[in-house]
Amino acid sequence: MKKILVIGTGGTIASKQMGEGLSPALSAPEILTFVPEVKKYCEIDVLQICNIDSTNVSPAIWQDIAGAIEKNYDGYDGFVILHGTDTMAYTSAALSYMIQNSRKPIVITGAQKPINIDGTDAKVNLRDSILYACDDYSQNIVLVFDGNVIAGTRAKKMMARSFNAFHSVNFPILARIQEEHIIRYIPYIPMRERVRFFTELSDSVCVLKMIPGMKEGMLAYLFENYDCIIIESFGVGGIPDNMLDKFYEEMEKWQEMGKFIVMATQVVNEGSNMEIYQVGQKIKKDFNLIEAYDMTLEATITKLMVLLKRYTSYPDLRRSFYEEINYDILCAFERV
Repeated sequence: MKKILVIGTGGTIASKQMGEGLSPALSAPEILTFVPEVKKYCEIDVLQICNIDSTNVSPAIWQDIAGAIEKNYDGYDGFVILHGTDTMAYTSAALSYMIQNSRKPIVITGAQKPINIDGTDAKVNLRDSILYACDDYSQNIVLVFDGNVIAGTRAKKMMARSFNAFHSVNFPILARIQEEHIIRYIPYIPMRERVRFFTELSDSVCVLKMIPGMKEGMLAYLFENYDCIIIESFGVGGIPDNMLDKFYEEMEKWQEMGKFIVMATQVVNEGSNMEIYQVGQKIKKDFNLIEAYDMTLEATITKLMVLLKRYTSYPDLRRSFYEEINYDILCAFERV
C-alpha cells in the first residue's frame, strides 16, 4: 500500500464559522476524519505547516512547503497539500518551479466550502486528490479541484464561489476524475531526470497593470525598488505611445543595471503576441524583450522569482524563462 503525506496549510477547507466570519480552525488530522474512506487507498501521515487564510500566504510559506517535501521526499509515494483557494494558483505555480522533475505526484487542493458543513465540495476534492496521488501514472505538481486535474502552472481561479473555481488556462486539463476513475487526456511520459529543488526566491518581482492614461514615470519609479517588472499590457501586448519616449530613454540604462522587463497581457485566454501590432513589435525587437505569451500571470511571477535567484545575466535568464516547465509555456520558436 502506498504512503501519502498530507500537508495542512489552512484555507476554507479547514475553516469554521467564528464570530467575525469563516476562519481556519481545523487541523489536517481533523479534516481527514471527514473522509474515512480514503484509508482504503493508502497509508496517510499528516504534517501541519500552518493554519491560515490563503490571503496571508507568502513566499516564505512556499519555502516551508517545498522544504517539507524535500525533507520527506524519499519516505512517501506522493503528497497532498490542503490550501485555501484565493492563492492556490500562485502556490501550485511556485511549487512547479521550486520542485522540478518530480516523479512523485504533488497535489494541491482545497474547497469553496468548509469540510464540516452540508453541501461542501471539500470531501470530494480531498478524496479525488488522494486517489490521484496514489495512481501509478501520476507525477509532478498538479491542482485537483471539482474533478479536474490541472497542471500546476496552468491553474487560475476564475470563480469566486462556484465549485468549478479553477480553470486550466491555454492548455487542456491533464485528467478528469469521476467516481474513483481517472480519465487522462495528456499521455503519461515518465520523468527521466532526478527531482531538483530550488527553494530560494527573489522578492524583487513586481507587476505593473497598464491602464489608459498611465503616467510615463511609473516604470522608473518601480525600478527604484524592484529588479524585474512584469508589464500587463492590453490585448496582445504593447506600450502606449505616451510612455514610449521615456521607455526608450531609460531602457538601456535599466538593462545595464541588471533590471528586467517581461511583457504579458491582461487578457486571460490565448496569450500575448507583440509581433502583431507596431506598438509592440518595435520595442520587442529593439530591446529583445522577454514575452510571457500564453503563460498565466501566476506562473510568470513565480518563475521569475526562482530564476532571479539563479541567473544575473539577461541572456541566461531569457533562455531559462523560455524553457518549458510543467507545461507552462508554448513558444518553441523563442528557444534559441
